[in-house]
Amino acid sequence: MRRSLWRSWLPFLLLTLAVLFLVFHETRILAPVESALQVVVAPLQRGGSRLVENIGDLFQTVRELRELRTEVELLREQVDTLTIENVRLREFEAEAIQLRELNHFVSANPTWGFVGVDVIGQSACIASPCGKVLGEEPNPYLRYLSINTGAEEGVMVGMPAVARGAVLVGRVAEVGLHTSRVQLLNDSGSGVAVLLQNSRATGLVVGQPDGSLRMTYVPHGEVVQVGDIVLTSGLGGVLPRGLIVGQVADVLQQDFALFQEAVIRPALDYRQVEMLLVVSSFQPLVQEEPDPVGEP
Repeated sequence: MRRSLWRSWLPFLLLTLAVLFLVFHETRILAPVESALQVVVAPLQRGGSRLVENIGDLFQTVRELRELRTEVELLREQVDTLTIENVRLREFEAEAIQLRELNHFVSANPTWGFVGVDVIGQSACIASPCGKVLGEEPNPYLRYLSINTGAEEGVMVGMPAVARGAVLVGRVAEVGLHTSRVQLLNDSGSGVAVLLQNSRATGLVVGQPDGSLRMTYVPHGEVVQVGDIVLTSGLGGVLPRGLIVGQVADVLQQDFALFQEAVIRPALDYRQVEMLLVVSSFQPLVQEEPDPVGEP
């Protein structure tokens, strides 16, 4: 009963107190008390305001971190996409350069016949891995390229293979139905008749067991200079004349040797060859005389 009576009078009392405080405030009777309360409450208000601001800044920072994290993820995806695209463009550019060089070589020799091929494997690359290898050679000193054309495409044993324009890579050694194997110039069983571009000295470039090239059978009276370009001589009609083999890197002379020799730097790295042209027909430098027709 008393609780209900107190609850019924409580709003009236609160209203009365509010009116009294308002009257006292307007009449400035409570001014000293209000000033004292402001002195006490002001630091609390400032602290509370700073606390609210800090909390707000904290939430703002968390939101910004989330936004930055999202932006970073998007940027990473864009970087990955651009990186892949850049790699593809570089591959297209490298392929276009090779095709352009081969096309120039074809245009410069309109009477020759060519078969365009791709390299699909390399055998016995000792210095570094060569990618996909179709077959291992039992002899580690044999150096070959496997190409994706064969007898059905007109490839025959002995045909020269060129890359990067007029650079001789080797000659076809084995022919299958749709694949062939090219013996590289640096194979120990390879030998090519060559001449020096400046002095016109002739010799034979042979592959060495370590994969290097050496020009042999050069007479002592001939001038051999470091930096001279080595070209195929075309003697015997086996290869076209003027294909690039490499460049003289060092000259080897021995007093009691019948001939002088030269170390040859290849015109390109055979391990990086991706596209080739097999020269299926050309005008040889030396024509073989036809056999006389005998009487039956």
